[in-house]
Amino acid sequence: MHARIQTLESLPLSMRIVRLPGIHHDANAVLLIGLEEAMLIDSGTAWYQLLQQERIIGQCGDACKLREIVLTSRRYPFSGGSLSISQHFDNIPISAHHSAISSLSTGDFFTTWANRFDSDMPRFDVQGIEENMVKILDDDSIEILEAPGPSSCNLLIHIPTQRTAIVGALLPRADRPMRWDVPTGNLVQGVESLEVLRTLQCEKLIPMHGPSLQGRDHISETLERHISALKQIIESKGTLPRSWPKPAHTSLWHEPVPAWPRLEQESNQADGKRRN
Repeated sequence: MHARIQTLESLPLSMRIVRLPGIHHDANAVLLIGLEEAMLIDSGTAWYQLLQQERIIGQCGDACKLREIVLTSRRYPFSGGSLSISQHFDNIPISAHHSAISSLSTGDFFTTWANRFDSDMPRFDVQGIEENMVKILDDDSIEILEAPGPSSCNLLIHIPTQRTAIVGALLPRADRPMRWDVPTGNLVQGVESLEVLRTLQCEKLIPMHGPSLQGRDHISETLERHISALKQIIESKGTLPRSWPKPAHTSLWHEPVPAWPRLEQESNQADGKRRN
């Protein structure tokens, strides 16, 4: 059964923010839809690329053109479907952190983690994202911020007018802290990135998996839980709590035991309205 599409609305502005729920190992993909153009944040794996194309067309319609793809991570759950989607939409450009260019342009099997999913990694040209770049869609600014921790190439997408952030691997889910014990991961930098995210005082966060977190108090409480737990691990010189199991080899998160609270659940009901 396919996960539904969740539409998020905040202010009566032109932009719509539409989460395309990740299926199986896919990370959430997110459409930023303006009046005539749209941006795709992350693509998911290559496994459901035809479905992803249909979802994009269904949301954008005939009047709105997908203009580019921005990747928050080189990892396969975020990037694997990018080439197919780009080609389907007239070879639109794909952008990522400059440290991801080599991995993505060569289709590197290991640093993208495609090998962990027994998959090939399509190779494609990538445009490097400058530090703290701002893109414009209609009248909205889209801030692309460096957010290392899960990897050196990790990015955070912030839309100030919508009080929304797309956080990807930095916060895999409300009850799942990020992994840092992977190539180019860094626990200390991860805490720093989470603290930067906290200063944004967002009212919506779209994580790697599952529905968005909503409400400033709930988001603040969730971030505090993540930051405090990771700081305790730093104080323990990187040692995980004994109760936490070893992550699966495809996992970009830890599974705390006892389980952390999670309010968000997928449903079959629409979440929010379409454009005003």
